[in-house]
Amino acid sequence: ALYRLYEVIRSKHLIAYYAEEDQELDKALQIFIRMNDGGTPLSHSDLLLSIAVSQWKSHDARQEVHKLVDELNLIGTGFTFSKDLVLKAGLMLSNIGSVGFKVDNFNRENMATLEDKWGSVSDALKLTVRLVADFGFSGQNLTSHSSILPIAYYLHNRQLEESYLTSNQYAEDRCAILSWLIRSLLKSGVWGSGLDSLLTELRSAINSDSEPRFNVERISEAMTRRGKTLKFEDEEVEDLLDLKYGDRLIFALLSLLFPSVNLRNQFHIDHIFPYTKLTSKYLKSTDLSEDQIRLFCDQRDRLANLQLLPGPNNIEKGAKMPNDWLSDEFRDMKERDEYRRSHLMGNIPDSIADFPDFYNQRRAKLKEKILDILG
Repeated sequence: ALYRLYEVIRSKHLIAYYAEEDQELDKALQIFIRMNDGGTPLSHSDLLLSIAVSQWKSHDARQEVHKLVDELNLIGTGFTFSKDLVLKAGLMLSNIGSVGFKVDNFNRENMATLEDKWGSVSDALKLTVRLVADFGFSGQNLTSHSSILPIAYYLHNRQLEESYLTSNQYAEDRCAILSWLIRSLLKSGVWGSGLDSLLTELRSAINSDSEPRFNVERISEAMTRRGKTLKFEDEEVEDLLDLKYGDRLIFALLSLLFPSVNLRNQFHIDHIFPYTKLTSKYLKSTDLSEDQIRLFCDQRDRLANLQLLPGPNNIEKGAKMPNDWLSDEFRDMKERDEYRRSHLMGNIPDSIADFPDFYNQRRAKLKEKILDILG
């Protein structure tokens, strides 16, 4: 067999090859990943995890990482985290020089540090995901997994425990985290390119802050230095107002607009004017023109016709018109008026033909509130 291999390569030249002089392990891993495309899929993080396995002394790194991923994904109504996030969190929370997925970061010294801190890293990640779940997020609407890493680092750095989730002592701090998290998710491009540099910068900003709070100002300044400002332009605000039902950002935006909603309960995104009354099929039975029908169908699924409702309430509401539902839900006129006011609904018409008037007035109110919240 060896002689046959020698012949194929050296004599018959059936295999093209070249000598790789560079001895960087990162390059070797990339070559392996490309060559392994036809076999069992292995990512860069799979191979880095294998290196970690060989370095840990008291624990099985692979078993610990996969176990933690499973535990995180069972929190709340469920998430879709991967081992990539856990490994990245390990590098960040252990204060290892860089959070990049480079072989140099997985050397014996760094892996010894990570193994030593593994218990506290795991606890901080679980606490973070529980906090984010309390905010109402899940695998369906947390649009960037990396967004929780600065929060995890902050909780780990302050050695905060389970009481942080419910204690009034930390209520203001939790609100600051929620506001920052939502803004970072709504702002396009924050958690895209340059992620490792951004996370390293944020870690430095949090670590150097002596104040016992989530310092949004300092963190935002660090983000701006990396070209990841949380300031929104007018055009971006208009794009937010035109978000449609089904967009994963809708939940975050409604949460920001209506902070009085208790997100510890399971909420649905509800159409204020019911979907079934704004379909082409239904509207064709009215006196509306084709252009009006197209407009109604387009506005139906946009932000100005959406609200957050507790799951049972949404199911009970069904296809009721908004005024009918409000009358059933709130027998007291003052409570009804307060709900309309707090949800920026204004005057709600009874006729489906007047839906655009409702849509336009609520869109204007939402825009005013978004501008106020986002500065």
